Formats: sequence, C-alpha cells, structure tokens
Amino acid sequence: MIVVADTSVILNLCFLGQEPLLPVLFGTVHAPPQVAAEFVRLAAADVRFQGLVFPAFIQRTAPQTTAHTWVHSPVLHAGEIAALSLAQELRADLVLMDEAEGRAAATALKLTTMGLLGILLQARQRGLISSVSPLLDRLERDARFWMAPSLRAAILGAAGESP
Repeated sequence: MIVVADTSVILNLCFLGQEPLLPVLFGTVHAPPQVAAEFVRLAAADVRFQGLVFPAFIQRTAPQTTAHTWVHSPVLHAGEIAALSLAQELRADLVLMDEAEGRAAATALKLTTMGLLGILLQARQRGLISSVSPLLDRLERDARFWMAPSLRAAILGAAGESP
C-alpha cells in the first residue's frame, strides 16, 4: 500500500503519542519535505506541539513537480499541495489528510483520503488501541481539534463505544 501523509495527521498523532500506529496500519508512509518543514515550524511555534519530533520512520519523498491547478491555491498550504502532488506521482492508495479543502482537492484528483479520526477508528477496530473516546477528549480539549458532535458520535458508535 502506498500512503502519503499531510502535516496535521502526523502532528496530531504525535501529540497523542500514537504515531507508531502509522507503520502498523499502513507500512511505509511518505511525506514531502514541505510537510516535515511545516511540522517542525508548528512544533516550534505552537505551545500545544512544543517538543514534538517528526517521526523518523516516515519516508521524506519530494514530489518531482507541483504542476497542477492547485499550485497557486489560496486555500491549500504548501504541505497539502506537495502531498497531493506526491500522491499523484506515486499513484498512492491513500492520502492522510484532515483539512476539508485538501480532501476536496484529493477527491477531485481521484485520490482516496483518510483523516486522523479514521486512523484512530481503524486502530480501535484492529485492537491496536483500547478506546477512542479518551483520545478524542484529549484532541478536543488540549489540541483544540474541532469535530462536529455528530462526527464524534459516529466515530464512537463505529468504534463500539458510547457517545
């Protein structure tokens, strides 16, 4: 399976201490250098993420080109553009991305996406974590990760946990 990751998924998994889930669930995960740079910048600038380190197991792979319609997008960040470009080049099976604009661009490029909550759900379903609820609590409370109450309920329901 070829998997490309954007910054927010990696950053929030590291925040939760759950980044080891990535190679267990997906094998090799690729991220462009722009994603690693954005991770380092956010870890240095935002008190929520201070001290976090970009995982060494993530393979830094630069896209050869970013020549598609989103290259000058006002709504996509450099990391998202690079991740989408790399996913296209590698013919990725999956793009790990949370932001709505990035996911919409991925869908337009016919790329399959999964966000942080999907990763946590898959980990729960495979018995890699015992519960999703405390992780969601911590994301909302400490990382200021926003999720609609209906999405939270759906994730907890799919995980077999009460909302």
